[in-house]
Amino acid sequence: MEESKAKRPYRMKQRAASAGETRQRILDAAVRLSLENYWYDEVSLRQIAATTGVALQTVVNHFGTKEGILTAVLEQPVPPEMMTRIAAEPDDIAGAVDLLINDYELAGDSVFRWLALEERIAAVRPLLEWGRKEHRAWVQRTFPSVLESCPADARGRRLDLLVCATDVLTWKLLRRDRGLSQAKTKKAIQELVEALHQ
Repeated sequence: MEESKAKRPYRMKQRAASAGETRQRILDAAVRLSLENYWYDEVSLRQIAATTGVALQTVVNHFGTKEGILTAVLEQPVPPEMMTRIAAEPDDIAGAVDLLINDYELAGDSVFRWLALEERIAAVRPLLEWGRKEHRAWVQRTFPSVLESCPADARGRRLDLLVCATDVLTWKLLRRDRGLSQAKTKKAIQELVEALHQ
Protein backbone atom coordinates (compact mmCIF):
# COMPACT_ATOMS: atom_id res chain seq x y z
CA MET A 1 0.00 0.00 0.00
CA GLU A 2 2.82 2.41 0.94
CA GLU A 3 4.60 1.57 -2.34
CA SER A 4 1.46 2.38 -4.32
CA LYS A 5 1.20 5.81 -2.62
CA ALA A 6 4.83 6.52 -3.41
CA LYS A 7 4.28 5.78 -7.11
CA ARG A 8 1.26 8.07 -7.37
CA PRO A 9 3.15 11.43 -7.49
CA TYR A 10 5.54 9.98 -10.08
CA ARG A 11 2.64 8.90 -12.30
CA MET A 12 0.99 12.30 -11.91
CA LYS A 13 4.23 13.99 -13.02
CA GLN A 14 4.42 11.65 -16.03
CA ARG A 15 0.82 12.46 -16.99
CA ALA A 16 1.42 16.20 -16.64
CA ALA A 17 4.56 15.97 -18.80
CA SER A 18 2.70 13.95 -21.42
CA ALA A 19 -0.19 16.44 -21.43
CA GLY A 20 2.29 19.31 -21.84
CA GLU A 21 3.96 17.57 -24.78
CA THR A 22 0.58 16.93 -26.44
CA ARG A 23 -0.42 20.55 -25.91
CA GLN A 24 2.80 21.77 -27.55
CA ARG A 25 2.36 19.37 -30.50
CA ILE A 26 -1.13 20.80 -31.08
CA LEU A 27 0.21 24.36 -31.06
CA ASP A 28 3.06 23.40 -33.40
CA ALA A 29 0.57 21.77 -35.80
CA ALA A 30 -1.60 24.90 -35.84
CA VAL A 31 1.43 27.08 -36.66
CA ARG A 32 2.59 24.62 -39.34
CA LEU A 33 -0.84 24.66 -41.02
CA SER A 34 -0.76 28.47 -41.02
CA LEU A 35 2.61 28.42 -42.80
CA GLU A 36 1.38 25.86 -45.37
CA ASN A 37 -0.98 28.18 -47.28
CA TYR A 38 -4.01 27.53 -45.08
CA TRP A 39 -6.28 30.40 -44.09
CA TYR A 40 -7.24 30.65 -40.41
CA ASP A 41 -10.94 30.46 -41.16
CA GLU A 42 -10.45 27.36 -43.33
CA VAL A 43 -8.60 25.30 -40.73
CA SER A 44 -10.80 23.20 -38.47
CA LEU A 45 -10.08 21.72 -35.05
CA ARG A 46 -10.47 18.31 -36.71
CA GLN A 47 -7.70 19.17 -39.19
CA ILE A 48 -5.43 20.36 -36.38
CA ALA A 49 -6.13 17.12 -34.50
CA ALA A 50 -5.37 15.01 -37.58
CA THR A 51 -2.12 16.90 -38.22
CA THR A 52 -1.11 16.40 -34.59
CA GLY A 53 -2.11 12.72 -34.58
CA VAL A 54 -4.56 13.03 -31.68
CA ALA A 55 -8.31 12.76 -31.28
CA LEU A 56 -10.49 15.84 -31.85
CA GLN A 57 -11.63 15.63 -28.22
CA THR A 58 -8.01 15.94 -27.07
CA VAL A 59 -7.70 19.28 -28.88
CA VAL A 60 -11.01 20.44 -27.42
CA ASN A 61 -9.96 19.34 -23.91
CA HIS A 62 -6.74 21.35 -24.14
CA PHE A 63 -7.96 24.52 -25.84
CA GLY A 64 -11.75 24.47 -26.22
CA THR A 65 -11.87 26.39 -29.50
CA LYS A 66 -9.70 27.55 -32.36
CA GLU A 67 -9.56 30.96 -30.67
CA GLY A 68 -8.18 29.19 -27.58
CA ILE A 69 -5.39 27.75 -29.71
CA LEU A 70 -4.65 31.19 -31.19
CA THR A 71 -4.47 32.73 -27.70
CA ALA A 72 -2.08 29.99 -26.56
CA VAL A 73 0.11 30.49 -29.64
CA LEU A 74 0.41 34.18 -28.71
CA GLU A 75 1.40 33.31 -25.14
CA GLN A 76 4.40 31.20 -26.14
CA PRO A 77 7.75 32.44 -27.46
CA VAL A 78 8.03 32.74 -31.23
CA PRO A 79 10.08 29.82 -32.61
CA PRO A 80 13.65 31.08 -33.28
CA GLU A 81 13.53 29.93 -36.90
CA MET A 82 10.59 32.30 -37.52
CA MET A 83 12.28 35.35 -35.97
CA THR A 84 15.91 35.21 -37.08
CA ARG A 85 15.82 39.00 -37.39
CA ILE A 86 16.16 39.39 -33.62
CA ALA A 87 19.82 38.40 -34.02
CA ALA A 88 20.47 41.52 -36.13
CA GLU A 89 23.31 43.71 -34.90
CA PRO A 90 22.42 47.40 -34.43
CA ASP A 91 23.25 49.49 -37.52
CA ASP A 92 24.21 46.49 -39.67
CA ILE A 93 21.69 47.43 -42.35
CA ALA A 94 22.65 44.74 -44.88
CA GLY A 95 22.74 41.99 -42.24
CA ALA A 96 19.45 43.08 -40.67
CA VAL A 97 17.63 43.24 -44.01
CA ASP A 98 19.04 39.82 -44.94
CA LEU A 99 17.63 38.27 -41.75
CA LEU A 100 14.33 40.12 -42.23
CA ILE A 101 13.91 38.82 -45.78
CA ASN A 102 14.69 35.28 -44.60
CA ASP A 103 11.87 35.59 -42.05
CA TYR A 104 9.48 36.93 -44.69
CA GLU A 105 10.40 34.12 -47.09
CA LEU A 106 9.33 31.65 -44.41
CA ALA A 107 6.25 33.37 -42.99
CA GLY A 108 5.45 36.45 -45.10
CA ASP A 109 2.66 34.84 -47.13
CA SER A 110 1.11 33.51 -43.93
CA VAL A 111 1.25 36.96 -42.30
CA PHE A 112 -0.39 38.48 -45.36
CA ARG A 113 -3.25 35.95 -45.11
CA TRP A 114 -3.74 36.94 -41.46
CA LEU A 115 -3.79 40.62 -42.42
CA ALA A 116 -6.49 39.95 -45.02
CA LEU A 117 -8.72 38.50 -42.29
CA GLU A 118 -8.24 41.28 -39.75
CA GLU A 119 -11.45 43.17 -40.53
CA ARG A 120 -13.58 39.99 -40.65
CA ILE A 121 -12.28 37.94 -37.73
CA ALA A 122 -11.73 39.73 -34.43
CA ALA A 123 -9.77 36.80 -32.98
CA VAL A 124 -6.80 37.47 -35.28
CA ARG A 125 -6.40 41.12 -34.24
CA PRO A 126 -4.32 40.49 -31.08
CA LEU A 127 -1.81 38.49 -33.14
CA LEU A 128 -1.49 41.29 -35.69
CA GLU A 129 -1.30 44.01 -33.04
CA TRP A 130 1.50 42.05 -31.35
CA GLY A 131 3.28 41.71 -34.70
CA ARG A 132 3.08 45.44 -35.43
CA LYS A 133 4.36 46.33 -31.98
CA GLU A 134 7.23 43.84 -32.21
CA HIS A 135 8.21 45.02 -35.69
CA ARG A 136 8.30 48.67 -34.63
CA ALA A 137 10.41 47.80 -31.58
CA TRP A 138 12.76 45.75 -33.77
CA VAL A 139 13.21 48.66 -36.20
CA GLN A 140 13.96 51.02 -33.33
CA ARG A 141 16.58 48.64 -31.85
CA THR A 142 18.12 47.73 -35.20
CA PHE A 143 18.57 51.10 -36.90
CA PRO A 144 19.52 53.56 -34.11
CA SER A 145 21.94 55.56 -36.27
CA VAL A 146 19.31 56.04 -38.98
CA LEU A 147 17.00 57.49 -36.34
CA GLU A 148 19.68 59.60 -34.68
CA SER A 149 20.80 61.08 -38.00
CA CYS A 150 17.75 63.35 -38.11
CA PRO A 151 16.57 66.10 -35.74
CA ALA A 152 14.92 64.83 -32.55
CA ASP A 153 11.53 66.30 -33.51
CA ALA A 154 11.56 64.31 -36.78
CA ARG A 155 12.49 60.92 -35.30
CA GLY A 156 8.92 59.71 -34.93
CA ARG A 157 8.32 60.29 -38.63
CA ARG A 158 11.65 58.68 -39.54
CA LEU A 159 10.70 55.64 -37.44
CA ASP A 160 7.36 55.43 -39.29
CA LEU A 161 9.21 55.50 -42.62
CA LEU A 162 11.63 52.75 -41.51
CA VAL A 163 8.70 50.61 -40.37
CA CYS A 164 7.07 51.07 -43.79
CA ALA A 165 10.32 50.34 -45.65
CA THR A 166 10.78 47.03 -43.80
CA ASP A 167 7.14 45.97 -43.46
CA VAL A 168 5.82 42.64 -44.73
CA LEU A 169 3.57 44.55 -47.14
CA THR A 170 6.64 46.14 -48.75
CA TRP A 171 8.15 42.66 -49.10
CA LYS A 172 4.89 41.40 -50.66
CA LEU A 173 4.71 44.31 -53.10
CA LEU A 174 8.25 43.67 -54.32
CA ARG A 175 8.47 39.89 -54.05
CA ARG A 176 4.97 38.75 -54.94
CA ASP A 177 3.29 41.59 -56.84
CA ARG A 178 6.37 42.74 -58.80
CA GLY A 179 7.87 39.24 -58.96
CA LEU A 180 11.37 40.29 -57.91
CA SER A 181 13.85 37.64 -56.81
CA GLN A 182 14.71 37.29 -53.13
CA ALA A 183 18.09 38.97 -53.76
CA LYS A 184 16.54 41.92 -55.63
CA THR A 185 13.87 42.32 -52.96
CA LYS A 186 16.57 42.43 -50.30
CA LYS A 187 18.54 45.01 -52.30
CA ALA A 188 15.46 47.23 -52.78
CA ILE A 189 14.55 47.19 -49.08
CA GLN A 190 18.17 47.81 -48.11
CA GLU A 191 18.23 50.81 -50.43
CA LEU A 192 15.05 52.17 -48.84
CA VAL A 193 16.60 51.94 -45.38
CA GLU A 194 19.89 53.46 -46.53
CA ALA A 195 18.06 56.33 -48.22
CA LEU A 196 16.65 57.27 -44.81
CA HIS A 197 20.15 57.41 -43.32
CA GLN A 198 21.02 61.05 -43.99
